[in-house]
Amino acid sequence: MSEPLPAPPPLTPEQLSPAIDADRLKFETTAELVGESGPLGADRAHAALRLGTRLRTPGYNVFLAGLEGPGREAQIRELVSREAGRLPAPPDILYVHNFDDPDRPVVLTVPAGDGRRLRQEMEEFVATLRRRIPEALKKEGFEREKEQITATFDRRVKELFQRFQEATREQGVLVRMVEEGQLVFIPLKEDGEPVESPEQFEALPDERKRLIAAGREEVQRLAREFIKAQQDIARTVREEVEAAVRRFAAELIAPLVAAIAATHPQPAVRRHLDQVQQHLLANLDDFQEEHPPALPFPLPVPPRRDRLLPYQVNLLVDHSGAAGAPVVVEDVPTYQNLFGAIERMVDQTGKLVTNFTRIKAGSILRAAGGFLVFNLDDALTEPLVWKPLKRVLKSGRLEIESYNPFGFLSVSGMTPEPVAVDLRLLVTGSRQVFSLLSAYDPDFSEIFKVLADFVPEEPRSESSEQAYALRVARTVRAEGLRHLTRGAVIEVVRQGIRSAGDRDRLSANLGEVDDLVREAALVAEEGGVPLVDEAAVREALTRRSYRADWYEQRGRDLMGEGTVLIDVAGSAIGQINGLSVLVYGTRAFGRPSRLTASVGLGSAGIINIEREAKLSGNTHDKGVLIIAGYLRDRFGRDKPLSFSASLCFEQLYGGVDGDSASSAELYALLSAIGGLPLRQDLAVTGSVNQRGEIQAVGGVNEKIEGFYRTCRRLGLTGSQGVIIPAANVRNLALHPEVIDAVREGRFAIHAARTVEQGLALLTGLSAGAPGQPGTVFGIVDAALLAMARKLKDFGADKPTRDEGKSAALPDESPEPAPPAPPSPDPTPDPKPSGGCGA
Repeated sequence: MSEPLPAPPPLTPEQLSPAIDADRLKFETTAELVGESGPLGADRAHAALRLGTRLRTPGYNVFLAGLEGPGREAQIRELVSREAGRLPAPPDILYVHNFDDPDRPVVLTVPAGDGRRLRQEMEEFVATLRRRIPEALKKEGFEREKEQITATFDRRVKELFQRFQEATREQGVLVRMVEEGQLVFIPLKEDGEPVESPEQFEALPDERKRLIAAGREEVQRLAREFIKAQQDIARTVREEVEAAVRRFAAELIAPLVAAIAATHPQPAVRRHLDQVQQHLLANLDDFQEEHPPALPFPLPVPPRRDRLLPYQVNLLVDHSGAAGAPVVVEDVPTYQNLFGAIERMVDQTGKLVTNFTRIKAGSILRAAGGFLVFNLDDALTEPLVWKPLKRVLKSGRLEIESYNPFGFLSVSGMTPEPVAVDLRLLVTGSRQVFSLLSAYDPDFSEIFKVLADFVPEEPRSESSEQAYALRVARTVRAEGLRHLTRGAVIEVVRQGIRSAGDRDRLSANLGEVDDLVREAALVAEEGGVPLVDEAAVREALTRRSYRADWYEQRGRDLMGEGTVLIDVAGSAIGQINGLSVLVYGTRAFGRPSRLTASVGLGSAGIINIEREAKLSGNTHDKGVLIIAGYLRDRFGRDKPLSFSASLCFEQLYGGVDGDSASSAELYALLSAIGGLPLRQDLAVTGSVNQRGEIQAVGGVNEKIEGFYRTCRRLGLTGSQGVIIPAANVRNLALHPEVIDAVREGRFAIHAARTVEQGLALLTGLSAGAPGQPGTVFGIVDAALLAMARKLKDFGADKPTRDEGKSAALPDESPEPAPPAPPSPDPTPDPKPSGGCGA
């Protein structure tokens, strides 16, 4: 077994914050900087985007993971705008009336800009016909032809009537035509004169009366033939008049339609124009002067606008003036916003109806031929979005449907013709959603073949620091803020390192950079300073912390009042200060918690009280099990570990998870077993493995600062400090106040690589080895051996579950007395050990 490492010396102030070379930033103020910074952490994402945007094969849609912050959509738009500019503008999309089936509107696509022109041409076309058709039908030429047709009708009717009269005379009856075309039948005397009165008819000879009566049926037959012949002549005349009207209208309509067709050579458009012309000639009454309705008042009369509706054009997507493919960012990916809708209106009968002009495009149609961006996490929470979206991406066709959550309302049915769509979808989302959809939706991997992963941080280099500076300059110019000095930019970079959690990396969340620049500029403005210096940036961070630290401050006040028990001086057995990170809103802060261990005879092993109370997460439970494994490996090779111990976070009423307290739990447990006092002026964080190595944890800056502020609230003694994993030294970017306290000897930070180093700091003793007197492990090993013997003697007639499975106990030896509590050295050696660096 290798010799235990000695207690590590405290870290120097230079090790507590990343060193930033000011010579890398070759400017005095950001006013000297020009150019764009470009996004950080996006190299892989850029490569994926280039593949997804340039390869137009179906299925190469892009899932953008890890891109967060308020400006993510704008950042994506900026990334794809260059690719969009390389593509041609897509065609305009229109819906027109289907003259064969009005409930299935026809979709038309025309080159970009032609849709607006076609709509305007059709509006002008209808307006021209409404004005010129009535005028044309009043012209002298048409009136003369109409009079000729009417004169022919009158002559033919007169000739027919004369023949009818001659036929009825033979039956002794005279026929006269009165107003409104009614026929009057008058009996004739023997001399051919009409009977003038009933008396004259009664005076007629009986033979004459019998002749008239006998010819009555024949007269009726002749009358029916006359009326039918008259109707045939009238119908023929009406058809001739209508034909004349159509000829006159066609002479007006045909040139107008031909002029429109000449500018729109698409076959589908010309077919529609042909149908428009045919429908117009068959419904010229719609363009006649309106007359008062002949129908009763309660019956609805369709207004002229509705009668002329079939000739309108519904321009759904207009790309006139577009320089390239569209880039559409949909902030609210609901069903209607994505797929479009068919709006409804109430007609004169109170019924909900619709028509093709009420079809509205969604963002999918507006982005057809280009790029559509939205957040998939948001879309998945909307009803009826995911399955229709997959259907569109797989089929390449969009069917606009009426989204009607109130299905009990009466709605006129309409099924527009599907629209062919070719678009590239770029969705943002969390990595968890990507993993879940990849695992549980077999279609997902087929329609999202490209993963663009935006990493949260970028390797720190001269170029990335320069990118920060350029971003600062851009924000200052865009928002008219005060410029920053080089020192202020260095503080911004330092905050980016802290956000990344690694002194060799920078946070790629440039939105945080913008926020800090704005807040620091406000500090400078309020102070009347022309430039934002490093003091203004630090003040902005202090104010940001103050605005959100009520919960943290209240916790420290409770400790100062004694409500929450905590010791930051002296020593205690089985008790230690553990460090944890709490999140309150958007603020994360560290807070110490008292962690205690109690030990007694038994065979239950380690009892995790948090787990028993259902307040412990899986990771924390794993940490406790690792502690048990470490104890078995270190002390259980020659004897059974016959004890029962419990671990507890005192006054913790919420949940606990993570294994960062496992080293503190192990220290408390060893202290309780061996009766070894632990320093209470040191707080501990770090996870431990079964070999006793201290592993890195998260939130190390917040944990250190949290314990420092607690000590400051309760009173700094000069001996207080924290023990962190040596692997976390590279993550240190502490507040200047903490660094100053370390520099002045009022606070210390130790970096431990092993449990042995932590024990040396906490107990003042060497960790040693089991069986080595006067060392921590020797004392603990002797205590475990004594407990095993006592348990064996106490329960000789009732063997425990460990008995029979372990080796025989070694000979009894006197148990060494526990050492005196360690006295902390108030002036630790500031020289760092070579093994404690990053």
